[in-house]
Amino acid sequence: MYCLHNKKPAKRAFMQSIKKTKSFKLVYNGGRQAVNPYFVMYALSGDTTRLGISCSKKVGNAVTRNRIRRLVKESCRLRAAKVVDGYDIVIVVRHAVGTLPREGLFQKLDKSLESLFGKLKLLREN
Repeated sequence: MYCLHNKKPAKRAFMQSIKKTKSFKLVYNGGRQAVNPYFVMYALSGDTTRLGISCSKKVGNAVTRNRIRRLVKESCRLRAAKVVDGYDIVIVVRHAVGTLPREGLFQKLDKSLESLFGKLKLLREN
């Protein structure tokens, strides 16, 4: 997909973001949840697929929290084509993630998120 005027690839969002506190609370209160040592995932049926990530100060400093958020977004982006449409998904990062070593971190987090998507039956069968 290219823009006509500047010949650079246009940015495509794989999932919209959940940004409002009210939307997060709706998913927390009304959604199904799955838990593992690194994350809590909530899913609530909605119109479009949206993703929200919550990462508290207990996880680490700002640099650590932002790195983890980027890794979670990337993991979700890689499996976005397999995710069932029409769900609001909120991922809460648990304190244990902040203590993990940087080496092999993405693989651990990716595997952990994949198991949560599977528990909540949010992945399409191929």
